[in-house]
Amino acid sequence: MKALLLKGPGDAVVADVPEPPWPGNDEILLKVRKIGFCGSDLNSYRGRNPLVTYPRILGHEVAATVAEFNPHHPEWQPGTEVAVSPYTNCGRCASCLRGRPNACQFNQTLGVQRDGALTELVSISASRLYRADLTLEELCLVEPLTVGFHAVARGRVTAADTVAVIGCGGVGLGAVSGAAFRGATVIGIDVDSDKLAIARKAGAAHTINSAAAELHAQLVELTGGRAPDVIIEAIGLPQTFRAAVEEVAFTGRVVYIGYAKEQVAYETRLFVQKELDILGSRNAQPEDFRDVIRMLEAKRFPVKEAITHTISLAEAPAILAAWDREPARFGKIMIDVS
Repeated sequence: MKALLLKGPGDAVVADVPEPPWPGNDEILLKVRKIGFCGSDLNSYRGRNPLVTYPRILGHEVAATVAEFNPHHPEWQPGTEVAVSPYTNCGRCASCLRGRPNACQFNQTLGVQRDGALTELVSISASRLYRADLTLEELCLVEPLTVGFHAVARGRVTAADTVAVIGCGGVGLGAVSGAAFRGATVIGIDVDSDKLAIARKAGAAHTINSAAAELHAQLVELTGGRAPDVIIEAIGLPQTFRAAVEEVAFTGRVVYIGYAKEQVAYETRLFVQKELDILGSRNAQPEDFRDVIRMLEAKRFPVKEAITHTISLAEAPAILAAWDREPARFGKIMIDVS
């Protein structure tokens, strides 16, 4: 069968690979329909993802159809369309024992630590499948949106909160829509006016182009001088890491999704003076998948505007190279596999 194989940094090809072995008792054989690319795929292509090893089949944002009946799981009938959780968990580490398998110490994500789903067939544990009354495009968006939804859950966002999201790319849009779905007042922050326009359609009540306006002054004005109750950082730059702590309200919550690629120097006085909750956010929990599905079924997300390119599997190597050269030209990329 055909697959997109990343042989090494900058070297992606469509290759013939063996079909997956017959599924075990707990696995379901899926026919892959659509795959989304995200920033981690680009970093893997560039050789900047420290977790990936080569060669590697990419693909962790998955829309698929159940291909074969497994008598151990009669609830998954052939023809059922599903979204997929791409993670694993060991069940034994500290995170798993605390009921937070999304942060499993030994997690292996599809397309990163293990071969992904950018191929024609794949076997996935039945516990990782989610059915929904959604289009294939919407099913493919479930996983990337859960990352932002999980950050919103980590920040304990309620309808009483004003939430600022720094970075309105794919992950940030998940945080924008997740906070808005909980009834919060959301402020989207970015340097790209097109991304901010999509953020407004995803639920942001206000947006700030921080390249054109002074961020602090705008946040003061929009919050009546109080500052945001929660700031979610979805870029991963030293300056935005610092800005989150500087701009959040006293006794506020800061949630980091991205991670900076270099060391960050803080004015740590603010941690104590403001009595901040500073939280990391990794991957997503099953309840985040269910919440995203409810939001998409309610048609609360601008699906068509978020997807900028839809291509065939054969075109995937070329679009990775183009994305590497001109990243600002691309939003969500989807690959039609079948």
